[in-house]
Amino acid sequence: MTSPQCRWGILSTANIARKNWQAIRLSGNGVVRGVSSRSSERAGQFIDECQWDAPFETVPEAFEGHQALLACDDIDAVYVPMPTGVRKQWVIAAAEAKKHVLIEKPVAVDAADAQQMLDACNANGVQLMDGVMFDHGKRIGAVSEQVRSASLGQLRRIQTHFSFSGDSEFQSANIRTDSVLEPHGCLGDLGWYCIRFILWASGFRDPIEVSGRTITPLRREGADEWVPGEFAGELVFDGGLTAGFFCSFCTANQQLATLSGDAGYLTIDDFVLPLYDSKTEYQIHRHELEIDNWRWNFRRRSETFACDEYHSGEANAQEVEMMRTFNEIANSGDLQPALAQRALQTQRILDACRRSDSLDGQRVPLNVSS
Repeated sequence: MTSPQCRWGILSTANIARKNWQAIRLSGNGVVRGVSSRSSERAGQFIDECQWDAPFETVPEAFEGHQALLACDDIDAVYVPMPTGVRKQWVIAAAEAKKHVLIEKPVAVDAADAQQMLDACNANGVQLMDGVMFDHGKRIGAVSEQVRSASLGQLRRIQTHFSFSGDSEFQSANIRTDSVLEPHGCLGDLGWYCIRFILWASGFRDPIEVSGRTITPLRREGADEWVPGEFAGELVFDGGLTAGFFCSFCTANQQLATLSGDAGYLTIDDFVLPLYDSKTEYQIHRHELEIDNWRWNFRRRSETFACDEYHSGEANAQEVEMMRTFNEIANSGDLQPALAQRALQTQRILDACRRSDSLDGQRVPLNVSS
């Protein structure tokens, strides 16, 4: 007997959709049935290019216009990688068409819009989930278990950094510096992952207070407003735990995470996109200072832990596990509200960071109703 297959439609031909096309193909329980764009020719070209490297037995259909894809009865779920600023109407339309929705991040312009999207999905009995791939990898679960088991002692500090250095053309012409299409700039594109990792490490607790500052604003040519090009944020939790993050379109490739406890600290240098390898790793450090009269020796005490998962493009990679998980939800109809709430919680914290930024970095409470 063949296993049930979740039948996917992809709304738009964004580059990230190519990676998820392959992830669906490798999942074993999903297939791409269609791709939509403003023109069927553009959708068809995208399909041809993806089929060349990662073919499905039945060639997906090219749809002219997203509504045509949503009207197709042969599609169970849609992946929505279109820009944040125009995404809301299509997520709601997909929900009303009874399609499960996997959405890129940030999920919305603000938490009020995200809540409307979630309400539409709930009203129509479909799953909403954001496309944070590391959520579904083995490593994040292993790291969370280290925190829960008090391997690091009491957790005191979480630090994350995600950046890349875009050239002058990127900073002036890329969609990610467009205040209408991507109003949160690097905070939405990169900071979303920083916040999500902090939530994992903190056990998905809400922070008490949030602060944030745009360090470098960027403006796409022709745009009326700037977006954050570099951003630093701070989260304060109860019990003495604090967290900080930095994200940037202007700083060299880095994706660092540090969890510091009173008995050791844990580090990851590729927490979002794993470095090229057949395993993912993290390190735990418990360095010791030895003092004997005039001898002061700081001894390195580090241990490396590995998880059996490829960086990308293999059946056990994190993006494939993400698709496999979503397919199981769609095929079974057993919705997982916690996955949608995870996205909404991240959006609320992002919103609080923007509120703080507008107040010159002042600490603000996390507004649950926002």
